Amino acid sequence: MMEPANVTPSLPTVASKRRRRCCSKLKMFLMALSFAYFAKAFQGSYMKSSITQIERRFNIPSSLIGLIDGSFEMECQKEASSSMWIYVFLGNMLRGIGETPVMPLGVSYVDDFAREENTAFYLACIQTVGILGPVFGYMLGSLCAKLYVDIGFVNLSTVTINLKDSRWVGAWWLGFLVAGIVMLLASIPFWFLPRSLPKQGGGKKNNSTQEEKRGSKTKKQEHAVDFSQMTKDFLPSLKSLFCNPVFFCILCVSVIQVNAFIGLITFKPKFIEQTYGQSPSKAVFLIGILHLPAVALGIFTGGFVLKKLKLTVIGAARVTIGASFISFLLSLSYYGLSCENAKVAGLTVSYEGLSNVSYQENTLLSQCNSECACSVKYWDPVCADNGMTFVSPCLAGCKTSTGTGKQMVFHNCSCVAMGAESKNTSVVLGQCARGEDCGTMFTYYLVVSVIGAYISACGATPGTIILLRSINPELKSLALGILTFVIRTLGGIPSPIYFGALIDMTCLKWGSDKCGGRGACRMYDSNAFKAIFLGLIYGLYCLSYLLWFVLYTLLKRRFQENQTDNMSEDEGKANLKETEDTGSHKDCHEIMPKEEDLLERESGI
Repeated sequence: MMEPANVTPSLPTVASKRRRRCCSKLKMFLMALSFAYFAKAFQGSYMKSSITQIERRFNIPSSLIGLIDGSFEMECQKEASSSMWIYVFLGNMLRGIGETPVMPLGVSYVDDFAREENTAFYLACIQTVGILGPVFGYMLGSLCAKLYVDIGFVNLSTVTINLKDSRWVGAWWLGFLVAGIVMLLASIPFWFLPRSLPKQGGGKKNNSTQEEKRGSKTKKQEHAVDFSQMTKDFLPSLKSLFCNPVFFCILCVSVIQVNAFIGLITFKPKFIEQTYGQSPSKAVFLIGILHLPAVALGIFTGGFVLKKLKLTVIGAARVTIGASFISFLLSLSYYGLSCENAKVAGLTVSYEGLSNVSYQENTLLSQCNSECACSVKYWDPVCADNGMTFVSPCLAGCKTSTGTGKQMVFHNCSCVAMGAESKNTSVVLGQCARGEDCGTMFTYYLVVSVIGAYISACGATPGTIILLRSINPELKSLALGILTFVIRTLGGIPSPIYFGALIDMTCLKWGSDKCGGRGACRMYDSNAFKAIFLGLIYGLYCLSYLLWFVLYTLLKRRFQENQTDNMSEDEGKANLKETEDTGSHKDCHEIMPKEEDLLERESGI
């Protein structure tokens, strides 16, 4: 017998459906957007990791390096390279312009075509992949910081400084070449992705209808919309957004917290270097290998919790506020987990070894080096056997030297004899290392900061969901664009500048450029650095929590009222249905004679 014509194997059909589901256009877009997030985070983090190297290369203060770093969000005639930092400034600014649309348009696109319950999970996946960018960016920054800036052009055996020396400049330029190639690759997929997608989870009929609507709407927009019409629609939409108290509060909270975050991430390597005596390359490496994976895990956890527990907007707000506040409480311990100032004669201690912090250059001169006619402008540190650092061999009162390059040793240093506990009056090149206690404190600091980074990141995805669910869906892209623009303008630009300017106030020893002008800071008062750096961050976060309280109150009022209205509406519908169901019975009761009427009739008869 012949088999019926309508019987076909179902296995290939199921397999093809699974293949189409795995390779859906939405998931292809998610992959492309995730790589774009990775690329922009990779280049941005490399810029952060190279801050110290650029500062030393161009001999500029922290306030100016903050301006260069902030340009992403928007010295001497004899030394031709002294103004070359302007090219870094302009390149960083162009990078910011190019990356601006990625976040608002990409997030809005995902939210438009994904199931509502899947949006948080997809955003968490994108941000998790994105956070891997800084991991590789900081690792590349650490590698480049270990390579001398003029590698390939100078004989490295003639270089007399090491990685921990504040004059060391790494090959900062090398990483920008790699980052540029990655950015170029990330842009390619977006040339081939469709303008719109079928709604995830919708049926074929619904999908085709939605496609037709979007297609006709797109054609109409292409023919009908002009600049004047866009301007006319833009202003009412902007007014609607800023008249939304929830959106305005989210904007204010975001600006304040971004100020704190940008200041923290920009100068954290310098904080680790100055407070714990670590080299910039090691500081950058540890941030990349420890902190950023914790952040990625936290972002993924936050999105997973939202999806698994199906939290409402109020629940998402509680997760965001709670995670941020717990992380803030942990960060308060940084004040105790720190080291004392390094012992530098004439700056943090006197030549006799007594504690004394000085911001004046004349304190570098002492009776022990008065006959040497030393310059106080240069930084060429040497370390004595007793753990005390001197700004230069001349200021240490040294008379002779032996060896060459990094192996050079200076002898008969009269200033060393003043505070020496041994008869050894020789010094070696480089700044003295911190004690073992400082290493222990640094370990504790790393543990606490990694835990805090994980907890804080758990609130990232819920925070995005709060924004998406608190505004008109039609204004989603505009709201994300305005949010990105405002936080980059008011958070990304000023924060590195004023953080850098205040940090400059704690400098104990400035370097000099070839023209004799002030260059980059060689050494900071670590106690004052800590007080200003952490104090600014704590103050900004405390202010943000006051606004979070207002925002939470507004969210609770709005969404509880909506819930009450919906319940009332459901009760009304239920009552209406009950009335309709019992209507026939009521009619029957009305038609049937009452018992009293029957009795009256019987008695009347």
